[in-house]
Amino acid sequence: MNILSPSILAADFYILGQQIKEVEEAGAGYLHVDVMDGMFVPSISFGMPVLASIRKSTKLFLDVHLMIEKPERYIDEFARCGADLINFHIEATEDVEGVIHKIRSLGKKVGITIKPATPAEAVEPYLKLVDMVLVMTVEPGFGGQKLIPHCLDKVRAIREMANSQGLDTDIEVDGGIDREDVHMALEAGANVIVAGSAVFHGDVTDNVKTLLKKLS
Repeated sequence: MNILSPSILAADFYILGQQIKEVEEAGAGYLHVDVMDGMFVPSISFGMPVLASIRKSTKLFLDVHLMIEKPERYIDEFARCGADLINFHIEATEDVEGVIHKIRSLGKKVGITIKPATPAEAVEPYLKLVDMVLVMTVEPGFGGQKLIPHCLDKVRAIREMANSQGLDTDIEVDGGIDREDVHMALEAGANVIVAGSAVFHGDVTDNVKTLLKKLS
């Protein structure tokens, strides 16, 4: 199943609750929450209080992307605040399996993420342990960047790895995806599409419905 995961990093925080309601009513299935610590990536975004507030106001599946150093420090808190899936960067920890098992022990779905410079092969040892692989198609930390096309080659490689192991792993792409790029991501093997500016800039409802048509 193909899923749209609007990224609130591109939302207008003055009316965040309203915009979340709009994407939910328009039919989006997930909501992508980018957590940045100013260390793993240069930017700082938001953390547990924002996630907890969002959880109270929506039934959307909360797709939480941790761009933080040593994510193991905060797994319990993000689970408690309502994350449905916790996605962490394998580059950010020395104990990838430990973090995977920690998330799983809290009853949450598990995702692992790789940056543009990290090869697809880095995720292969963990494919049987996770629900999702997130392939960054821009450098993490900033919204509004252009998609890096060669990153889709990694999506193809990871889909082939998953297929060869008989796995129906979700593959998510995040970064620079607009309505013209969706077909390329799907053809490469992705089935979860993160969209920030393509959703929240302009008419949110129309943007979501247009993207969903491209995903159908």
